[in-house]
Amino acid sequence: MSKMRDTFNEINITPLTDIFLVLLIIMMVIAPMLDQQGLNLTVPENVAEQQVKDKETKIMTVMVDSDDNYYIDGELITLDNLENSIRSQAQNYPDGLLIRTDADSSHGAMVKVMDCARNSGITSISIDEI
Repeated sequence: MSKMRDTFNEINITPLTDIFLVLLIIMMVIAPMLDQQGLNLTVPENVAEQQVKDKETKIMTVMVDSDDNYYIDGELITLDNLENSIRSQAQNYPDGLLIRTDADSSHGAMVKVMDCARNSGITSISIDEI
């Protein structure tokens, strides 16, 4: 005598539903944390150097050397005084800030200058490599 077995014709979706609900809850908890302020960067246009000189622009220049030292108008500025120096001179340079970096300087040093400039209220920042 042979036994008859019933075939399994339906898929149990309860574990699948549980997994999706857990993933949904995780995404709902993490999503508000992902709203971080970033930098809005635009690609600059290629402008001839002569055109820039003809406009008589007033741009503050911060230089970063290979040892991550900061210079404003040739004067050595410490990291602690960088933001205060940029803030105090920002009124004299309405056209923005130019960061000139040495090829061997660290990325972090340039980002620190950008953060100090943004905290000082400067919205136009350009970067040039020496």
